[in-house]
Amino acid sequence: MKQTVRIGAAQGFYGDTIEPAVATAKYGEVDYLGFDCLAELTMAILLKDKQKDGNLGHTRDITTSMKALLPYVKEKGIKLLTNAGGLNPVGAQQEVIRLAKELGMSDLKVAVVTGDNIIDQIDSMISQGLALDHMETGESIDPVKDRLLFANAYLGSMPIVEALRQGADVVVTGRTTDPAQFLAPLIYEFGWTEDDWNRLASGIFMGHLLECSAQSTGGNFSGDWRQVERMEEIGYPIAEVSESGDFIVTKVKERGGLVTVDTVKEQMLYEIHDPSAYVTPDVVVDLTKVQLEAVGTNEVKVTGVSGKPRPDTLKVVMGYENGYMGQVIVGFSWPDALEKARKTDEIIRKQMASRGLQYDEIHTDFMGYNSLHGPLAEEPKEELNEVYLRMAVRAKTKRDALKLNRLFPPLSLDGPPSMGGYFGNIPPRQLLGMWASLIPRDIVEKNVKVSVNEVGNSCQGSN
Repeated sequence: MKQTVRIGAAQGFYGDTIEPAVATAKYGEVDYLGFDCLAELTMAILLKDKQKDGNLGHTRDITTSMKALLPYVKEKGIKLLTNAGGLNPVGAQQEVIRLAKELGMSDLKVAVVTGDNIIDQIDSMISQGLALDHMETGESIDPVKDRLLFANAYLGSMPIVEALRQGADVVVTGRTTDPAQFLAPLIYEFGWTEDDWNRLASGIFMGHLLECSAQSTGGNFSGDWRQVERMEEIGYPIAEVSESGDFIVTKVKERGGLVTVDTVKEQMLYEIHDPSAYVTPDVVVDLTKVQLEAVGTNEVKVTGVSGKPRPDTLKVVMGYENGYMGQVIVGFSWPDALEKARKTDEIIRKQMASRGLQYDEIHTDFMGYNSLHGPLAEEPKEELNEVYLRMAVRAKTKRDALKLNRLFPPLSLDGPPSMGGYFGNIPPRQLLGMWASLIPRDIVEKNVKVSVNEVGNSCQGSN
């Protein structure tokens, strides 16, 4: 058994740069690289890809990522764990195999985890009396169930562990929790049991600190961000984890960035609703007694994580058709830029009413004033040089969404002065609504499978 395991972050989202991960593979002496490629928005993007081409549905940048990192799998024995499979994990596995053959890596073992996709089981579940009410609002799924386009359960780390036990060098999954790729190597290497709650919780927390790439190394840092060195070539975090579960967060010196108690603390609180009960499929994590200690330059030691038994349910996120968005953006210059934009918003809304245009939602932003702060924006104390009005509507049909665009051109002569920078030809976009439910985990987990293919051969396993 290893004394410590070194795990590096590879990507924090679909489209993240792979260069820092390559530097980690080259200089970081890591055993594993974990990718977190999925979010609810990502699943919607992948769905639209798959609707156009049934061979898609996985992240397209898996090609460039694997092409850059597979040589280090062979050279340094690094294992790659990614949820880039999205809605088509088998397709992603096949792409990795294709790249491995292209690189001449005939002995590479590539695993795929399936079973998170439950869209074909929804009707059966409902007919058997399983409630798929919204987990936060309690609303019935009935109004949206006939419009569902995808449904994926968040899997934990154990299928990835099984893939590692079967000798996988690369593991591709669909929808997993963000830190699952980071916890799995620790269970595998240290032999942690499925009820070793404190150590599992520490592994999940470590994964949480790594899952968002540079957010633990000074990226997106809201503190004294000016002290972050060489941000143009920032490095991603590495965790050196001991068998006890305690770990040190660091980075390679060959890349920029900053690892301090403050940068780690900021990521620690990111997307954590209840620090005493961060719920994952593997364990419920308690962060209320976590200790962060700077133990060297760009080195922060983490201790004090505790855990509670895992839940009996898994979260399922579903996407459903939710109409079309129409939008127009138009600018106004000084003087009275904000007042002109507000008057235009008023005119358009009155014209909508007079023409009987009814939309499910109408949203207005004044870019340059409140497009980021929304209702928290204070009235400006001086004249703004320019303001862009953005109006967006949610319509039931693409045709209705387009009707918004037609209201604006006449205002170039008929409305407030100095209208310019007109963006009125933005095509309507299909919208997806999100629905989240909790279902008994055994309903999902009994159908989870792990298959391992060796490049040039085929060896199948299942879990």
